[in-house]
Amino acid sequence: MEPLCVAPLGVAGVSRPLRAVSRPLCLPRGPAGRSPRWAAARAARYPALDRRRPPCWGPFLPAPVALSRPWAGDGSSCCEQVSVKPRPSQELPSLAFSYQQKMENILADLCGTSPEDPLPVWVHGGVGHCFNQLTLNVIPHMILAVVSACFLGTPRSGSRVPCRPGWGCRITASFVLAGLFLADTIPATISQQELGPVYLEVLANGTAALTWLVHGLALLILFRSIHSSTRGPVALALLVLLSIPSFIITLMWYCQSGTAWSPARPAASSRFAILCLQLACLLVYVIGYFLPTTGRQDFLSINHSWQEDQVVSEPGIPVPDQQRVAEDGESWLSRFFYVWMNPLMKRGYQWKLKQPQDVYVLPRQLQAARVCDRFYACWHKKEAQHQAEEETVSLTSPIIAGGDVGSDAPDSSHCAQEAVRLSSVLHAVFGLHFYSLGLLKLAGNLLGFSGPLLLNLLVNFMESRQEPLSHGVLYALGLFAGSFLGALLRNQFSYEVNKVALMVRTAVISAMYRKALRVSSSSLSRFTVGEIVNFMSMDTSRLVNFCLSFHEVWSLPFQFAITFYLLYQQVGIASLGGLVLTLLLVPINKVIANCIVMNNKEMLKHKDSRVKLMAEFLRGIRVIKFYTWEKHFSTRINACRAKELRKLRAIKYLDAVCVYLWAALPVVVSIAIFITYVLLGHQLTATKVFTALALVGMLILPLNSFPWVLNGTLEAKVSLDRIQRFLELMDQDLEAYYALDTPSGAAAAMEMRCAAFSWAPVEEERTRQPLPTGTLELHIENLSVRKGMLLGVVGKVGSGKSSLISAITGELIKQGGRVYVCDLEQGFGLATQEPWIQFTTVRENILFGREYDARLYKEVVEACALTEDLNILPAGDQTEVGENGVTLSAGQKARIALARAVYQEKELYLLDDPLAAVDADVANHLMQKCILGVLKHKTRILCTHRTEFLDKADALLLIDNGTIIKTGTPADILPLVEAFPKFKDVDKRQKDKAPDEQGQEEAVETEAEESTQNNHLIHKEEEKKEGAVAFQVYKTYWLAVGSCLALSILFSLLLMQASRNVSDWWLSHWISSISQTANSSVTVCSASSPSPELLLFSIVGLVSPMQALDTTPVPSNGSLDVNFYLTVYGSIAVANSLFTILRAFLFAYGTIRAATVIHNRLLQRALKATVTFFDTTPTGRILNRFSSDLYCVDDSLPFVLNIFLANMYGLLGTLVIITYGLPWIGLVLLPLAALYFSIQRYYRHTSRELKRLHSVTLSPIYTHFSETLSGLSSIRAMRATQRFELENQLHLEQNQRCLFASNTAVQWLDIRLQMIGVAVITTIAGFAIIQHQKQLGNPGVVGLALSYALSFTNLLSGLISSFTLTETMMVSVERTEEYTTDIPMEPQNKLVQVAVDWPSQGLVEFQQVVLVYRAGLPNALDGVSFTVYPGEKVGIVGRTGSGKSTLFLALFRMLELKSGRILLDGVDSQLVGLEELRSRLAIIPQDPFLFSGSIRENLDPQGKWTDAELHEVLEQCHLRDAVTQMGGLDSELGERGKSLSVGQRQLVCLARALLTRAKVLCIDEATASVDQKTDQLLQQTIRQRFADKTVLTIAHRLNTILDSDRVLVMQAGRVAELDSPTRLSQKDGSLFQHLLHSSQQ
Repeated sequence: MEPLCVAPLGVAGVSRPLRAVSRPLCLPRGPAGRSPRWAAARAARYPALDRRRPPCWGPFLPAPVALSRPWAGDGSSCCEQVSVKPRPSQELPSLAFSYQQKMENILADLCGTSPEDPLPVWVHGGVGHCFNQLTLNVIPHMILAVVSACFLGTPRSGSRVPCRPGWGCRITASFVLAGLFLADTIPATISQQELGPVYLEVLANGTAALTWLVHGLALLILFRSIHSSTRGPVALALLVLLSIPSFIITLMWYCQSGTAWSPARPAASSRFAILCLQLACLLVYVIGYFLPTTGRQDFLSINHSWQEDQVVSEPGIPVPDQQRVAEDGESWLSRFFYVWMNPLMKRGYQWKLKQPQDVYVLPRQLQAARVCDRFYACWHKKEAQHQAEEETVSLTSPIIAGGDVGSDAPDSSHCAQEAVRLSSVLHAVFGLHFYSLGLLKLAGNLLGFSGPLLLNLLVNFMESRQEPLSHGVLYALGLFAGSFLGALLRNQFSYEVNKVALMVRTAVISAMYRKALRVSSSSLSRFTVGEIVNFMSMDTSRLVNFCLSFHEVWSLPFQFAITFYLLYQQVGIASLGGLVLTLLLVPINKVIANCIVMNNKEMLKHKDSRVKLMAEFLRGIRVIKFYTWEKHFSTRINACRAKELRKLRAIKYLDAVCVYLWAALPVVVSIAIFITYVLLGHQLTATKVFTALALVGMLILPLNSFPWVLNGTLEAKVSLDRIQRFLELMDQDLEAYYALDTPSGAAAAMEMRCAAFSWAPVEEERTRQPLPTGTLELHIENLSVRKGMLLGVVGKVGSGKSSLISAITGELIKQGGRVYVCDLEQGFGLATQEPWIQFTTVRENILFGREYDARLYKEVVEACALTEDLNILPAGDQTEVGENGVTLSAGQKARIALARAVYQEKELYLLDDPLAAVDADVANHLMQKCILGVLKHKTRILCTHRTEFLDKADALLLIDNGTIIKTGTPADILPLVEAFPKFKDVDKRQKDKAPDEQGQEEAVETEAEESTQNNHLIHKEEEKKEGAVAFQVYKTYWLAVGSCLALSILFSLLLMQASRNVSDWWLSHWISSISQTANSSVTVCSASSPSPELLLFSIVGLVSPMQALDTTPVPSNGSLDVNFYLTVYGSIAVANSLFTILRAFLFAYGTIRAATVIHNRLLQRALKATVTFFDTTPTGRILNRFSSDLYCVDDSLPFVLNIFLANMYGLLGTLVIITYGLPWIGLVLLPLAALYFSIQRYYRHTSRELKRLHSVTLSPIYTHFSETLSGLSSIRAMRATQRFELENQLHLEQNQRCLFASNTAVQWLDIRLQMIGVAVITTIAGFAIIQHQKQLGNPGVVGLALSYALSFTNLLSGLISSFTLTETMMVSVERTEEYTTDIPMEPQNKLVQVAVDWPSQGLVEFQQVVLVYRAGLPNALDGVSFTVYPGEKVGIVGRTGSGKSTLFLALFRMLELKSGRILLDGVDSQLVGLEELRSRLAIIPQDPFLFSGSIRENLDPQGKWTDAELHEVLEQCHLRDAVTQMGGLDSELGERGKSLSVGQRQLVCLARALLTRAKVLCIDEATASVDQKTDQLLQQTIRQRFADKTVLTIAHRLNTILDSDRVLVMQAGRVAELDSPTRLSQKDGSLFQHLLHSSQQ
């Protein structure tokens, strides 16, 4: 038989990277299951081995003869030819080998060496072969393989990369090396007839081949990524060099032994040849690495091109070179330790994070477009599956309808809508990635248990004096490795879960936005804008939070099970007593949790209604100030807030009860266990008490967290259901709505046959109250519109004209019949009655996403009479208009909306009263140049009350109560609707138009001035404060809580922490005394029993499997001692639980008080802010303060602050105990403290900036969303939904960038703190070993200090993160504080007390009034002086910019005068309190503002009038019938008064004015949207009701002011003329006469 030649191994029991070329060691092989007898036989035969003589080196030889070679040339051969017969496997001895012996035997088997020295490092003057193969070959290769594998997931670069020779050399060399190692295995194995130590060669070569294969693939992938322009990660190149020593040693052996080239030994020669080739390949690899590559600039440009290739790139924002893609293409080292974040952290520290573009671009997998594509693809798939199951369903999906929706068969909607559930789609798209993270969590948890096991061993080692020092060192190293790996895994888990949460957020927000664009108007009316915005903000964030806590749901029970098992090991059956108590508390906790959830639901409802009210308040702020309704709204908002706070209070107190129960539980459970244990007849010992207490404390931890996790899960479920309800709304279904086949007459542009429409589905009409638009239904028997015709639609207010337009665009629900529209996919040119204006420039509003065509643009602007307006605006058509166009007049808004429709160049135009808000001259221009000019070849349907312009129409349609009464020519229809005979004398008609025109221009004028004045403000981005959160902000919160209360909270915290620390100290004192007693009675614990000191480690949540301690001898005075110590301990514990409940309730009370105070201050300040502030601040921004910022103050801030305070006090307690027990630990703590301080300061700077950027980028998402909801009909009609969806995606992407960077910064901090923690633990273990050697210190106190020191890093890291979180949450307090201090306020002083009936006469005097909108702008009113006598009726006219509306603003003190006075009955209005002044004047404003609530509330918010009086004014305003039909005074109007048409809303505003007893009435184009007949009646009513009142009127319809006593003509902010209309019209050269003539033309 031939001997077996074995390659040497590495350090005992440790696997290391393999080097393939092996130097075998010639040894005989024993049987697989070796018996001691075999070992003895081997020792006898080969004494050299046992005397540690070096075995010889020799290659494996193919021949049956093994040649021995002298190592040092002394002729002695260490390898002899031996024939060893294999023996049958024998039984192992009954005494099992220890773990260590087993490892040594396995190693000896592999290497063929002696078990006493299985891995000799130095053999006969050279490195041992086994050591060389295992330590210098296998281990480096394994490390290289693992690191290379980390790069296999690197994403490809978007741009094509040119070939680089360096990369080519390295990739080729890697694959060739893999092949050579495989080849080397063949001669190594063929030469052997028996398998044996050959395993070493196979192991070495196999590992190396696999490594180089993986490495080659990794290089290939890196070459195709953004690393191609560099040399790739340096770590990879360095790791390749690790295996070179093994090659060199092997090569040297060949040279020394002379076996390199020997024809007699082909196997050895071939292996040498292979070795030379391997070295050559390595040389090629190294040369390839150093070949020149492109410069850094080139790298940046590639990164740059990659970003431009992003699916979502921000238009118009140049991407700077330094703007990197986060994480993608980074090395494993960079990913694990977030090295790629360093440049960003540095920028934050240097205050260079000013805007979202300064933050990294999102990694590709997180980019909005990619996430949405995956999400929608899955949604389609689910939908297709569902439709396959239910063929009957005809509706498209709730989200992914390519078209839009409303259906013949509303009933069928519900089964379809339930088809796709959001949860199932999220599960399908992100589930696999998300659930697989559970493995990371599991590994992290298991490593968490490894620490205590090793601590157990370490403490036993300290106690016993027998174990060798090497064991202690091994335990310390194990502790280091466990904590290091655990920290890495836990950190990566958090990071990856955060990424999944971000993807979920993107998907949900996009899905909701897409849904809103597709849902039918009637369905959408079930939710208010406030509610939908809440879905997007709060409900989405709850879903995201659930992603973060989901894995706790299974990991907490897992921890509980392990801990309970350990407790059972300690006290046996007695542990069940404690468990029963604990489990009893679970249902109690469940009840509390249910109460919390119910209260939470209620709180959300109240919050929704409060935000909705607030949104209404902000929308109608001008009117509210005119009417002095601030108090009414304040009362309503405060009522909602009070209900919300009541629920919040319940939640917080229930939370406090939960906290108390869980804090008290350990004491109760421990006592229950001890009583049970004693009753069972066992003897209590200190050690057992201590162990049980520690384990019970750990048992409580998962149980404590579990209810919160469940709570979060339930909250997420509630939010998911709320979002699901929204996603299940019925979509528009254009395919079902429109007939696709062309009607018989090919010339028809639009046709309706027997069509019936309603605003609500059939089944809802019976159940829902109120319906979105009254109960109006539309029935069109037969309507056909020829291509190219102009069809006029007339009818009185509320007859269904706007409903007809909505029916054509598909916004209503079709009950039956046929609707055909030609070129449907092209959409419509729609100008709605209430113009919808976007918060952007005038030009962008008109272009509406189309390319700029200078010729067409000029033509459209001219046709829509906008040329002059654009010249007046400060930046021309680049002027940014405010939200909803606040800085434009009604006329300008209407004309911009019309221009937008015209610029879209559609075939069918639907124009809903575009002439209402403009004067006669402009209306005539629009009619001639636009509707009959630019649009003359288009099909036009025009609804209007301005019947004088309809004589050019091809046909007219008279509509009433939702049905067509008559169709015919203008000559047939007009006499039926005109209030005045068609042809009056020219003078009269000319007078009719002129003041009209002036009225219009007047409106344009003030607003133009305002927009000039506001120009800079409108452009202003949301301010972002920089630097640390100011001390003032903390002071604000402190004062909001109340100083006494705040001090009480801090004191109760101190007592709680002190009692906790004292109880721990008492336990350590008890143990020390027991140890002394035990020593005096010569009781020695065996090494296997845990020591008392060990148990201290468990207090802080460490687990150690402790054996039952019944065998430990008990000192004679044990039971007395135990009773005494237990009594003291129990007393301290009871005190601690009392302090806990005190603190919990005080804290809950304090934070609720703060929330109340902060909201009240914010609201009061908002109520008193100037109108200018509201005009220049987007509603979304203000609403953000009242929704998410307040939610933060209510809920998130208290939660985080609580943790921060607990951490701070915990840290103080820890420091006291540690310095008491281990004074010298200060040497480590001081430098660590410095390091901590610098890291946290670095982090906090950046974290703060990122949080602020996140807040600032959040507002545009909400603003854009509410803007979309208000302009839904226009967006859909003009087919712009895709563009809006992309815009939403861009806003979301901006926000996600900041959020991702913010989350990653937290992980960046965490990993650094964890690493310092690892260093501390290792250092402490080192100290423990030194202490063991020197035999220092009192074990009890040192043990206590040690256990505290272990929790020290966690506490410190918790302190930093909770402080940073508190600081970022404080940003919300800062933002509310900014509004409560920085908003410009209206003057609140009141210098004169006026009579109750003032002004009793109605005398109005303007004396040299000068008013300017803002310093530096020209005067809007320039020395205006005139007197209006009591009871006089004055009409106000003037060109654009002349200052007409400004007169009203000055009268109501919306703006303060620069100089001059306004006297009312001789009293200076500036001396009268604002509220008093405005309440004594009446106004009918231009914009009809209604808020949600009943008709009664809208007419009479203060409840001053009786029903009879209200009915009377409704009668006078011709609204009585409409109101009765809706259900009387208490019927709800819906948001913005949806249930009424625009004309009816104006009538309600008139009714309010009729109710007032004011002596002075201002009318601002009050009847623009009312038909002429109604208008005539109304004018009559106004004349009768206000006969003895002073009336100032800015009017568009001349008949409203021609019977005025006098007409005031304004010009350039001055009074130009003031006389009776008759005189002025006859006076040659007068401005009034000129206006009349110009309008006539």
